Amino acid sequence: MIHPTAIIHPKAKIGADCHIGPYCIIGEHVELGDGCYLHSHVVLDGRITLGRNNEIFPFASLGLKTQDLKWKGGATYTRIGDHNTFREYVTVHSATGDGETTVIGSHNHILAYCHIAHNVTLGNHIIMSNVATLAGHVTVEDHAVIGGLAAVHQFCRIGRMAIIGGCSKVVQDIPPYMLADGNPAVARTINKVGMERNGVSEEAQSALKKAYKILCREGLTVSNALEKIEKELPPLPEIAHLVAFVRASERGIARP
Repeated sequence: MIHPTAIIHPKAKIGADCHIGPYCIIGEHVELGDGCYLHSHVVLDGRITLGRNNEIFPFASLGLKTQDLKWKGGATYTRIGDHNTFREYVTVHSATGDGETTVIGSHNHILAYCHIAHNVTLGNHIIMSNVATLAGHVTVEDHAVIGGLAAVHQFCRIGRMAIIGGCSKVVQDIPPYMLADGNPAVARTINKVGMERNGVSEEAQSALKKAYKILCREGLTVSNALEKIEKELPPLPEIAHLVAFVRASERGIARP
């Protein structure tokens, strides 16, 4: 169903069984997958591709030009997967550099007034609560939760199944499986509830709790902490992912 007040560029590609509500605007380079539902007053513009069964609520604006002052023109992109929800007034911006892409995966729940800036890479099954904000080049791994009014500094990474407390200011990487909170935010403990909900084994949870203590509570350097984790803890996939994430950090790990 396409409402007669919607404005759709004739070159836009609209999939089957889409619902496009009143006063929506869809630009020339938009590709909308099958079964998407646009409630009303939605703006899709720029070189943006959306997969199947995305639901977009009023006054959301996806795919437009970056706010980054380094933008010099060129073709920039936004790529969004399947089964995502974008609530009211969400903004998702295209990348900054010619040929670059802002990427959002699938099954994400992006609540009202959230902002996803240029060159962000968002995984799958992520929840961003109201007014959560991601600056440019942020990476968020699968099953992470970002609390309301939290702000994440550019180039930071949020690890798999991490949870960020509301109103937190994130200026360094948050390791996978951790609960972080504060201004600036630091890892406080493991995200036990999140791991239970996502089926992480008791053995892995116990090992990650020990890994947290080694990394964040024993006063060791990061390199020494990782060496101790690898030496003393079982070689579980979750431990391997935690170690690899920390080793790859460029901004440093948010430790107490």
